[in-house]
Amino acid sequence: MHLADLPQATVDSPPATADRIADVLRQRMVEGVLPPGMPLREASIASQLGVSRNTLREALRLLVASGLVEVRLYRGAVVKALTPGELRDIYRVRRILELQAVEESAIATQDAIDRVGTAVRRAEEAVAEQAWKQAGTASLRFHQALVALLGSHRVDSFFQNIVAQLRLAFAQTATDEAFQPPWVPRDRLIFELLRTGRRAEARSELMAYLDDSERAVLDLLRRGYS
Repeated sequence: MHLADLPQATVDSPPATADRIADVLRQRMVEGVLPPGMPLREASIASQLGVSRNTLREALRLLVASGLVEVRLYRGAVVKALTPGELRDIYRVRRILELQAVEESAIATQDAIDRVGTAVRRAEEAVAEQAWKQAGTASLRFHQALVALLGSHRVDSFFQNIVAQLRLAFAQTATDEAFQPPWVPRDRLIFELLRTGRRAEARSELMAYLDDSERAVLDLLRRGYS
């Protein structure tokens, strides 16, 4: 991984704020560019993003508060590695929000439903191309689009951190190539059930999906702690 992967264009105009810099770094975590344990060197990142070190420090403080970055003695800021307990809490949140989104999908806008389908198609295209990192990102975007069916900007903002934490947990357990293939067809099934108004079936499939995903990631994560 190289800090040169961070695009300057995203923060050129208007003048960057700490919130916007934090969002750039958060999205790079979702995309798998910033993995757990990666040092976040202030001078390098500030230079790459074209911001002051004070602005970057404030952005890092925001990410610490969001559970995405930690500050280690003698090492400075690093991308956070999650514990099994933290992962279980993330899945509790996922069940609350994603299952509720399925329940409320009947009153979601058509554009919101279409965005769920777009995320599924992008994941399928990435799998077909064996672009595994992109497949992982697209699958996470599917779950973001699912939660967005609730129509709440506050919930969407909160869930961005959950999605970033999920990507960090996945990166601690297995490669995208090893982990992603089983999940994308299940994303497709849930979308098709939603699209055709079969919400009870979609809810059942999503519950099984989340249960299976949690067990798989926890098993792998605990091996890393053993």
